[in-house]
Amino acid sequence: MTVHADLAAITIDCASPQTMAEFYRNVTGWKITHLDDDSAYLGEGPIQLAFQRVEGYRGPGWPDAGKHAHLDFSVADPAGAIEQLLALGATEPEFQPGEGRWTVLADPEGHLFCIAAA
Repeated sequence: MTVHADLAAITIDCASPQTMAEFYRNVTGWKITHLDDDSAYLGEGPIQLAFQRVEGYRGPGWPDAGKHAHLDFSVADPAGAIEQLLALGATEPEFQPGEGRWTVLADPEGHLFCIAAA
């Protein structure tokens, strides 16, 4: 049996939904469509990116044997995008797998994401 369900949102736990929404608004260009103390949503398309406040949240370590999800973004100019993202508060961990095919960054709360050439 198969259930057909449409993916509506990817929700990421965090300490500050507003901080995360503003950071990823700058990454994606998507509009913040909802914002309160406990949650924020980005995007008006079929899939939204959401952030949910969790008391005492601590970001994942990297590298870490624990399993966690991350977002992948493709851009026309990876070096330029990385420079801009670092200026917005992202950090670039020392450990970089992938032999240069992508760059791992962490957002202001430590969630990992990758930048690769489009």
